[in-house]
Amino acid sequence: MSNYVYMFTEGRADMRSLLGGKGANLAEMTNLGLPVPCGMTITTEACRDYYRVGGSFPNGLREEILEKLKLVESKSGKKLGDPGDPLLVSVRSGAVFSMPGMMDTILNLGLNETTVQSVAKNTNNLRFAYDSYRRFIQMFSDVVLEIPKHEFEYILSQEKESAGVVYDQELSAQSLRNVIDKYKELVENQTGRSFPEDPLDQLFMAVEAVFKSWNNQRAIIYRNLNKISHDLGTAVNVQSMVFGNMGNDSGTGVAFSRNPSTGENVLYGEYLMNAQGEDVVAGIRTPQPIAQLQQDMPEIYDQFVNIVQTLENHYKNMQDIEFTIERGKLYMLQCRNGKRTAQAAVKVAHDMVQENLVGKTEALLMVEPEQLDQLLHRQIDSSAKLTVIAKGLPASPGAASGQVVFDADKAEKIAKLGINVLMVRMETTPDDIHGIIAAEGVLTSRGGMTSHAAVVARGMGKPCVCGCESIKIDYAKQEFTVGGLTIKAGDVISIDGATGRVISGQVPMKDPELSAEYTTLLAWADEVKKLSVRANADTPEDAAKARAFGATGIGLTRTEHMFMGADRLPFVQQMILAESLEERQDALSHLLPIQENDFYGILQAMEGLPVCIRLLDPPLHEFLPSLEELLVETTKLRTSGKNAQLLSEKDSLLRKIRQLHEFNPMLGHRGCRLGITFPEIYEMQIRAIFNAAARLTKEGYTVLPEVEIPLTIDKAELIFFNERIKTIAQEVFATYGTSFHYSCGTMIEIPRAALLADELAEVSEFFSFGTNDLTQTCMGFSRDDAEGKFLPYYLEQKILKENPFIALDRKGVGQLMKLAVEKGRQTRPDLITGICGEHGGEPSSIAFCHQLGLDFVSCSPYRVPIARLAAAQAAVSQGENLGTR
Repeated sequence: MSNYVYMFTEGRADMRSLLGGKGANLAEMTNLGLPVPCGMTITTEACRDYYRVGGSFPNGLREEILEKLKLVESKSGKKLGDPGDPLLVSVRSGAVFSMPGMMDTILNLGLNETTVQSVAKNTNNLRFAYDSYRRFIQMFSDVVLEIPKHEFEYILSQEKESAGVVYDQELSAQSLRNVIDKYKELVENQTGRSFPEDPLDQLFMAVEAVFKSWNNQRAIIYRNLNKISHDLGTAVNVQSMVFGNMGNDSGTGVAFSRNPSTGENVLYGEYLMNAQGEDVVAGIRTPQPIAQLQQDMPEIYDQFVNIVQTLENHYKNMQDIEFTIERGKLYMLQCRNGKRTAQAAVKVAHDMVQENLVGKTEALLMVEPEQLDQLLHRQIDSSAKLTVIAKGLPASPGAASGQVVFDADKAEKIAKLGINVLMVRMETTPDDIHGIIAAEGVLTSRGGMTSHAAVVARGMGKPCVCGCESIKIDYAKQEFTVGGLTIKAGDVISIDGATGRVISGQVPMKDPELSAEYTTLLAWADEVKKLSVRANADTPEDAAKARAFGATGIGLTRTEHMFMGADRLPFVQQMILAESLEERQDALSHLLPIQENDFYGILQAMEGLPVCIRLLDPPLHEFLPSLEELLVETTKLRTSGKNAQLLSEKDSLLRKIRQLHEFNPMLGHRGCRLGITFPEIYEMQIRAIFNAAARLTKEGYTVLPEVEIPLTIDKAELIFFNERIKTIAQEVFATYGTSFHYSCGTMIEIPRAALLADELAEVSEFFSFGTNDLTQTCMGFSRDDAEGKFLPYYLEQKILKENPFIALDRKGVGQLMKLAVEKGRQTRPDLITGICGEHGGEPSSIAFCHQLGLDFVSCSPYRVPIARLAAAQAAVSQGENLGTR
C-alpha cells in the first residue's frame, strides 16, 4: 500500500516534492522543537493518483487518513466530533512551490450544532464559538460546495447593518447565531441539502476539494505565469486548530524575517488581536505593525523574535511566517522562503553573504533572474509637481499610471487593447489573479502589507498600494471618492508603490538608480559564469546601453533595421526597383556612407569587444509600399483619368511589387539568397563594415568585427561570400594603410545547416543560432500564425508544456543545436558558438545553452543583467529551482 499520509513528526524539509513546501516546513519546524500544532500531511502523490484514477480517492487513502487522524487526536488530547471536547482542524493546500492564495483553505473543520455548543462551554465564550462556526460554514461552502463567498458576505454585511456595527468582531453572539441560520438556509437553497454535520464527511469532502483546487483557473494561471509544472499536484495539511479569535489575549499575524519590499534586516509584518489568520491575509481588517506587539505582549514578542531568528539561520533565507497567539500562548503555523521584490532579493542575498550566513554561490541562487528586470523600470520623477489625492501602505515598489478599472475581467479586456490600466479594489482575492496580471499596478482600500494584493503584486514586480482607507469605492457606480473628489472608471491615476501615494493623472518618470548591492551581486555572477553575455543592438545608443548593463560584446546587429530610416528608405527602394546593375550601384553608393557611419558608431561604442553584424536579411517587399494601397491608388488614378505620368510610375511600381510578391516570404528570397542574387548589396555592407573598422583602427581603437551570413544551408554559400569578404578586406587594408582582426561566420537557422555543421565549420569561424527561425523551421510553425491561432490551445491542452518561442524546445530545436555544436567542433575545435534569438535572455534557455557548452548568449540590452545572473546560476546550480534556494 502506498504511504499517502505522514505525521509532521515523520517529515523533513528535504521531502518537499512529496509533502509540499508547507508540509515539509511544518515537519521541519516540529523537529526543531518549535511550538507547532500537531497534524498530518497528505502527499502530492495522493493528489496525482486522485487525478490518475479519474477524480476519486485512490485505494487505501481513506484508511490511512483515519489511521493518522487517531494519532493527531492522541497528541492533541481531543477527538474529531467528540461532543465533550471536540478536535477542530484546518485543511490547507501545500504545493511544492509557493503559490500564495491560489488554492484553498478551510478552518475550524469539525464544528456542527453539537460541537459548537461544546466549544462554547469549554471556552466559556459563546460568541467565539459562533464566530468560528460561521467562518467554517462560509469557507466550507465556498471551497467545497462552490457557493460564491460574496453571497455569505452580503448576509454578514446585512447583519452588521441591522446591529449598527462596523466590524465583524463587534457582532454579538445572538447576531452571529442569526448569521449561521441564514448561512445554512442559503446552503440548503443552493444545494438542495443540509449543511454536512458529520465531521468525518466534512474532512473527506474538504481534502477532495483541496485536490480539485490544484486545477482551478487561478492556480493554472499562476503556474503558467511562474512556469510551474502542472503535473506536481498539491499536498494537503490537516492540522489541529489554534484560535486567535478567543479574546483580547489572542491574535494572529504574518511576518517576514526581513522587509520584503526593501530587504532591510528588520522584522516586518502585521497582526490582529482577536482574529483568525484569514482576516490578515484577506485584507478584511487593516492590521497593526508587528512592532506594536512588543508593547501589547512583550514576552510573546521576544519569543517570536527568537523563533524568527532560529528559522532564518536554519533555512539560510528570508522567512515568511504565519503565527497565532491563543490565550497568551504562541504557535507557529507556517514558514517558507518569503516572496520579495527584486530590490529586496538582491539586498537580502548580498547582506547574508556579509553576515556569513551564506556564501557567494548560495547568494546567487537566492535571486530569480527575471526579477532583475524590475530594477531597470522607471520611477516617478522626484522633481515633478504631483497632485497627491490619497495615501495608503507602500506594499510593492515601482510606479504606474493607467485608467481606473474596478473589475478583473474588465482589466484583462481593456489591457488587451493596449491600454494601461490600474486595478482598484476594496481588496483583491485569488479570483482576481488575471486582472492583476493585466494591470500596471493595484490599489486597494483595505488590507495590509501582507494582504493578497500585496503578496501577489510583489511576486509579479508590480507596484501596489494597499489599505488606502480614505478612498471610498462604489462598485455599482464604478467610481471612488476621496475627500470631495470623484474618480470614475476610465479616469487616469498613478500610484507610487514605494511611498503609498495615489496621484491624480499621469506622472512623469525617471530612469532607475541601481544599488551597490546590485552591482556587487552581478560582479559575483561574472566571476563564476562560463557563458559570455552579449547584446542585440542596432544603434550606437543601444550598444552603449548594453555595455553599461555589462554586455561583453554584440551578438547580433540587424542591418535591415538600419534601412528603414527616412534618410535612407528612398535609396533602399531605388536599389530594389533598379532595372540594371548601374542603377542599383548608384543607389548603393548613397547607402554606403550611411551604413559606414552606422557601423562606426556601434564598433566605437563596443571598443575592444566583438561586434557580430548580420548582413541584410528581410523579404525585400517590406521596404516597398503595400500592394493593397497601391491597387487602390492606381484604380483611383485610372478612374479619374488625371495625371497619366503619376499613373505610369505607380503602375511600374505595382508590377515590381507583384514580381517580388512571395507566397511564404519567411522561406523565400531572403538572407544569403538575396546576397547571391544581388552580390553587390552584401559587398556594399561588407565594405561599410571594414571602412568603419579601418577608420577606428587608425584613430587608435581596438575593433573586433564579425561578419555574419544569414540563412545558410550549404558550405558553397559560405565559400561564395568568404572570397568576397577576403577581397574587400585586402582592398580596405591597402586603402587605409592599416589592418585589424575580423572573423566570418554564419547563422544556424535551418535544420539542414545544423545537420551539415561539420561541413559549414570548414569555412565558418563561428556559429550563431538564430533560434526564432530555427524553432519555426524545425517545428513547422509560423510564429505569428501559431501564437495567434493554435498555440494557446496546445499549451492549454498540455500538448506542449511551454511556448517554444519563449523557452527553447530542448527536445527538438535543442537536439539540432547539440548536433551542430558537436559536429562543428569536430571539424574546428576552436569554433565559437552562441545564440542570438529571443531565447538568449530567457533563464531556462540560458541554462540549456550552458549545458551545450556554447560560448555566448545574446539578448536585448535590458535583459543583459538577467542573462548574466542566469548564466552564473547555470554554472553553479546542481538541479536547484533557481531563485527559491
